[in-house]
Amino acid sequence: MAIDTKICDRFALYNADCIEVLSSLPSAFLHLSIYSPPFATEGGGLYNYSSSEADLSNCRSYDQFFSHYEFVVRQMARITMPGRMSCVHSMDIPGKGRLIDFPGDIIRLHEKHGFRFHARFAIWKEPLRVAMRTRSLGLRHSQLVKDATVCNNAGADYLLVFRKEGENPVPVEHRVGLTRYAGARAVPDSFECADGKTRSAAAFHPSVWKDAKTNKLAHWIWQQYASSVWGDIRIERVLPYRAARDKDDEKHVHPLQLDVIERCVELYSNIGETVLSPFAGVGSEVCGAIANERNGVGIELKPSYFRQAVKNTEHVLLNGLGDESGQSDMRADFLEETGSDDGEEFAPDGSPASGRETSFSETSQTSIFDIDGVGGEKLF
Repeated sequence: MAIDTKICDRFALYNADCIEVLSSLPSAFLHLSIYSPPFATEGGGLYNYSSSEADLSNCRSYDQFFSHYEFVVRQMARITMPGRMSCVHSMDIPGKGRLIDFPGDIIRLHEKHGFRFHARFAIWKEPLRVAMRTRSLGLRHSQLVKDATVCNNAGADYLLVFRKEGENPVPVEHRVGLTRYAGARAVPDSFECADGKTRSAAAFHPSVWKDAKTNKLAHWIWQQYASSVWGDIRIERVLPYRAARDKDDEKHVHPLQLDVIERCVELYSNIGETVLSPFAGVGSEVCGAIANERNGVGIELKPSYFRQAVKNTEHVLLNGLGDESGQSDMRADFLEETGSDDGEEFAPDGSPASGRETSFSETSQTSIFDIDGVGGEKLF
């Protein structure tokens, strides 16, 4: 079971095999899950994160990966409340002379186990940055001049949103609409209203403007979030992770962006509810939950990632996530580690090169997040 735990009244972190922890959780208790699983290609894991047999990234083939991942999805379906969401980060995977529809296979697996495919958001990547980082032949202008049939695009990441079958017993309500925007796009300074007057964005704060139906600021935020393409996700806005890498790790380390996590948390959960990540990495999803007044549960197999997750989560619990101006240390880690504003590494021919996304106080064993057989008392 758990190698180590860090548990308090706002979050629970487990250094353990996620399948073992998930199987210990009660059925239909979870309000929302957000995570990025290891990615798979024809030869197994696209990147390898540890030497553990329990690590999905060590599967030897694409089919073996999905046989292993199915145990996770089955448990996620069991613990998720009816009508609630699971958000899964993915992308098309470079294969041998082709792209592998990894998101499509994730969709089919979830639908097999009682989830309905609800939405797909494309997370845009700037082509020039991708070309400079990956040195992919298909993104070179010289290749366009020579033979454009070899050219391709700077593939997006995808956020796949699934809804558990059944009726949601607790609606996720936004009675005053959305009031905070997570993204690089600047919020307009003012809005023109139906009465012909132009009012500042501050005038639409819920403490001032009481009618959500006419709140122009809330409408603007929703229009950005409702787009099928999220074009202003701040790729470098991630949690610190460099200290989590072991000396033999592969270079690829890329926590999920905080903008993506915060959008999911605010859209699909209520204040005070529980958000879980079975692949917690350095704690991004847990931090995004507690910074937005939710509770977080994270499970991470690799000890060095777990230790960094504890540090990150304790820091965010005391200080919050901060805005873009407070992300300088995170950006420095990101750029120094990858040499770019993204974390994926590919060889010049476009094939993947060679993984992934430290503690202050003693672990408490009296929290509602303790799990029978893992941390002590039963969860809830």
